[in-house]
Amino acid sequence: MTIPAVTPVTPVTRSAAPLLDIQGVNHSYGSVAALKDISLSIADNEFFALLGPSGCGKTTLLRSIAGFETPTHGAILLDGVDLTTLPAHKRPVNMMFQSYALFPHMSVEKNVAYGLESEGVPRAESRRRVGEILEIVGLTDMAQRRPAKLSGGQRQRVALARAIVKRPRLLLLDEPLSALDRKVRAEMQLELKRMQHEVGMTFVVVTHDQEEAMSMADRIAVLNQGRVEQLDTPLGLYSRPATRFVASFIGSANLFDGRATTDGIDVPGLGTFAVPSELPSGSSATLVVRPEDVVLVGPSEATMSGIVVDTFFLGGSSTVSIEVPGQEHPINCTVHAANVASYGDRVGLKFDLPRCVVVANPGG
Repeated sequence: MTIPAVTPVTPVTRSAAPLLDIQGVNHSYGSVAALKDISLSIADNEFFALLGPSGCGKTTLLRSIAGFETPTHGAILLDGVDLTTLPAHKRPVNMMFQSYALFPHMSVEKNVAYGLESEGVPRAESRRRVGEILEIVGLTDMAQRRPAKLSGGQRQRVALARAIVKRPRLLLLDEPLSALDRKVRAEMQLELKRMQHEVGMTFVVVTHDQEEAMSMADRIAVLNQGRVEQLDTPLGLYSRPATRFVASFIGSANLFDGRATTDGIDVPGLGTFAVPSELPSGSSATLVVRPEDVVLVGPSEATMSGIVVDTFFLGGSSTVSIEVPGQEHPINCTVHAANVASYGDRVGLKFDLPRCVVVANPGG
């Protein structure tokens, strides 16, 4: 088979100074602290995600950047200018809301042009910019349709076009794909990333969907209870989680609680595993093992053995759940085959230790 030549991708040029710099931001609703000392920087032309469960503070942070909330402490700088006291309508920031909020009586073209007309942009300039944006989002042929005649994915593109056409320095997106069904959502994840590259703009998206964040973002800040648990690339979050929460929230993981030792971690019922960490010896720790890092082996090679209690065929791979004596929960293993093990089989297994991680267990 002939492999086609790959056209080199020109990397995005980013300045050394961050576009957005959030410094020690706190925000409270009465006695409830929604944000606790949030500090992070976002680069120019970056696709950045704020990820976390409901109530973690991600939407409050987004609204603080937009100017709809005023932090009780800290600063939010855009291009080095403090926005904290600047009202929302004076910030070079645009926000695309979860509901899209399209005008039902206006055509696609007029919906997109509305913001430009409100700012007094000359008609010829407005038409040119609207035409350019509609081409980018793939809606040129639907310019005269009204929102009721569009699919959910198309309405999402209209809302995005309306937000982009004003050329903000920063575009904020609050759960932009939550109203779409699974198939359309997957397609729009790729489209959003493509559009972000084409328009050369910084996107900050809020989502509780880890798959959505992992597929689109250059970097992700994982929030929990008002704090940033970890800020990293998608690969970094998955392969090297910094906390037990991140390990459990990002992807699937087998978590084994034990005690840190000078040699690694001691897990009751399983033994000691030579996985390096910087935790003090004797402190509570958790061994994080991704399902694909659990290997089914013959009995003579096995570190441990157990009984298969379930299998899930997922197309290109299967997840096998194995009940191991002394463990409260079955150990999940991902294998790239359909029928490698059946219910009731006794199997041997071991961990790919160089790929495993030890994190602190604050609840231990």
